[in-house]
Amino acid sequence: MSHDDEQQTNARRTGDRRNARDRIRADRERQEATRRRRRTLTAALAVAGVLTVAGALAAVVMSGDTESDDSAGGGGADPITEGSQSAPVTLSVYEDFRCPGCAQFEQGFKKTVNELREAGKVKVDYHIVAIVDRKDNSTGSTNAANAAACAKDAGHFTAYHDELFANQPAESEDRFADKKHLLQLASKVEGLDTPAFRDCVNGGTHDGWVAESTKAFGSSGYDATPTLLLDGENLSADRTAPFTPEILVSKVEEAAKEAKK
Repeated sequence: MSHDDEQQTNARRTGDRRNARDRIRADRERQEATRRRRRTLTAALAVAGVLTVAGALAAVVMSGDTESDDSAGGGGADPITEGSQSAPVTLSVYEDFRCPGCAQFEQGFKKTVNELREAGKVKVDYHIVAIVDRKDNSTGSTNAANAAACAKDAGHFTAYHDELFANQPAESEDRFADKKHLLQLASKVEGLDTPAFRDCVNGGTHDGWVAESTKAFGSSGYDATPTLLLDGENLSADRTAPFTPEILVSKVEEAAKEAKK
């Protein structure tokens, strides 16, 4: 082999190695990008060990007093609805104020959901449930859900709902069982901390509605919170699939176009 041929051969080998390294680097970058997208909501929608599957829930859900003033949810197990009734798309959200995955979802999606609602693009049906209470025989999920319904009566549901999730305690320390703590959080929402709201919280005005909402979730076929439905489509069906606020916006826009046909 001549000197020139040897140089060309070495150059090709060097180029091949460089191209191989570039391909490996590109593959790693694509894999990392995929992992980042998955982490956005996978943790929020994962069925954590702390959550209860629907079958088990149905056997232990409260079946006691269901007589209450249910103006917040419209009666029975009706959701709390926020947004314009004329919005073309309905987002249904099943949440428990003590559910860690729900707090993670709210942290990542609160701004987007509120913006879509305020723009009239979507109305949000909040199905507030008390699953975690059933797990540890506590009352924090129920008390927080009742307080949120009381906030709905006072016209401050969204702000208080967001405040509860922003201050969610560790699941092992059920601070929401303390109604005084729930009232302290209400003081952060302008205009909410009134005698009527305090009476509603302390009296458990909507405890019956919370029980009915939880019971309905137990027989719904959905197995964990948070569960998200967009015009009936279960966005939580595959809890390993990438899901981001941008994807939610895109799906809302697609659903709105379908609704106009």
